[in-house]
Amino acid sequence: MRKPRGFTLIELLVVIAIIALLLAILMPALQRVKKQAQGVVCQNNLKSIGTAAFMYAEDYDQFVPRGLAGGTGKSWFQLFMPLLAQKPIGNDYRTVDIYRCPTYPDKEQTVCYVVNGWDFDNDRDMTGHEILVPSKLSECEQPSFTIFLADNEDGPWRHIIKKANDDGNNRCDVWAPQHLPGRTETDVTRGRRVAAARHRKGANCLFLDWHVELIDTEDHTIDLWRFDK
Repeated sequence: MRKPRGFTLIELLVVIAIIALLLAILMPALQRVKKQAQGVVCQNNLKSIGTAAFMYAEDYDQFVPRGLAGGTGKSWFQLFMPLLAQKPIGNDYRTVDIYRCPTYPDKEQTVCYVVNGWDFDNDRDMTGHEILVPSKLSECEQPSFTIFLADNEDGPWRHIIKKANDDGNNRCDVWAPQHLPGRTETDVTRGRRVAAARHRKGANCLFLDWHVELIDTEDHTIDLWRFDK
């Protein structure tokens, strides 16, 4: 009888090299698939928030919340919370996944989106100002071309919110050109607030007709935030 022959060292090294080569080829593809799946989760979260916003408008004569500053009133995510399936435990928002984007780098962040708190004096105004009162949906002339929520930028100038009353809950809105993804400012008040490259080369956005779309940073303009076109 012939004795069974085991693998030689060279044969084992060849097999290991082939496996390593296959992994090197597959890993980038797997990473892309993972990022795409996370992008889908983010878009589904925005759609869920859009449903809550629609229900809120139904209850409040078609008004939706806008910006917030100086600790006045409640932020948009506090107002929508009673309309979501998930609830915070006490005042802790870390049990609520709908406000989270899975690709946000700091996993302690619970509010991964910023709301349209921008108002303009006329269609030639390229600066605008923050609006602190709700707006009626009928005031929006082109809801399918008007952003309501967008991916929140990450960075040391952006607050991490774990509870509703944490510092920075009044900075989850967009109301200045410096807040747009194409800008480079990193100031706590006048720094970029819309993510420049959260998903590929742009940010997911919820529009006022409640559809969700990925907007590339190079295509992200002030006009997308105007209620009055």
